[in-house]
Amino acid sequence: MSEALEQRAVVEYCDLKGIPVFHIPNGGYRNKAEAAHLKAQGVRPGVPDLCVPVARYGYHGLYIEMKAKKNGRVSAYQQRWITLLRENGYCAYVCNGADAAIRLLDQYMTGMLP
Repeated sequence: MSEALEQRAVVEYCDLKGIPVFHIPNGGYRNKAEAAHLKAQGVRPGVPDLCVPVARYGYHGLYIEMKAKKNGRVSAYQQRWITLLRENGYCAYVCNGADAAIRLLDQYMTGMLP
């Protein structure tokens, strides 16, 4: 499955379980004018794909950077955001595939993070 389909499966799971989640649409192709417009509004490279705005067990919320199961690479921008979020009290992980993200969600929501 593509990264987009993996992410869609995670969002559907959240909807089924009543877990609030939203996508941060930082990716995708944009022409130069639109990219400049969005950058001025606060779009930043590397921000994780999904946010679960639910505080749990000492964390302010959960951020998930989705990757396809195979060949998903984390950019330097993405790694910097993951580090920044963790340093500021958020749970933040890269997940390769929907199964990994769903497992993380369940662990986060129940306080069973490794």
